[in-house]
Amino acid sequence: MLPLDLLQIFKPLLWVLPVILLIGIAKSPWFKGIIGEVLVKLVAKIRLPADTYVPIHDVTLLSIHASSSDTTQIDHIFVSKYGLFVVETKNYKGWIFGNEKQAQWTQKLYKKSYRFQNPLRQNYKHRKALQALLDIPLEKIHSVIAFMGDATFKTTMPKNVTRGGGYVGYIKSFRDVVFSDDEVRGLVAKIEEGRLKAGRETNRRHVAGLKANQRV
Repeated sequence: MLPLDLLQIFKPLLWVLPVILLIGIAKSPWFKGIIGEVLVKLVAKIRLPADTYVPIHDVTLLSIHASSSDTTQIDHIFVSKYGLFVVETKNYKGWIFGNEKQAQWTQKLYKKSYRFQNPLRQNYKHRKALQALLDIPLEKIHSVIAFMGDATFKTTMPKNVTRGGGYVGYIKSFRDVVFSDDEVRGLVAKIEEGRLKAGRETNRRHVAGLKANQRV
């Protein structure tokens, strides 16, 4: 136990530790990802009518090559008569370099560069998992990448790779009706029935699967 005089010296500094912890959490990729997903939800709530685009968030499905721990997590799905829109959220800063064919893209932040998985490839796995669950043509399931941070694209990106609320305009650009109202309701019900129950166990299973795949 600290002597009383030392305790009095360090007592004014005790508030610093929680602040340092909060700053560390705020800078973590996990927290930035959560912020990005929240922003997508807020923009969609304002700009995508819920009676036309049914939102389903944070969906975990068995992957198409499902093993005991092989799952895929989808940030956002919007089900509509114009198709399904699978939105992968990225909350990044700095310059972003990449194209459709590259396995990895590059984030350049100040003088440092970081590699991350091509989100289009990542979202392709999500689309395939949804296709397996719903048994519908893949062309009716559209991939959308939403960069929500202060990022600047330094290479030409496909139209479905967007910044800020640009993903809404891309989604609304689809005007051909491909599903009836009854089919939309049926697709929503299938997704809700097929998703794994949200919670710690599902997250643990997903993380375990990711680690196992990295070791392959």
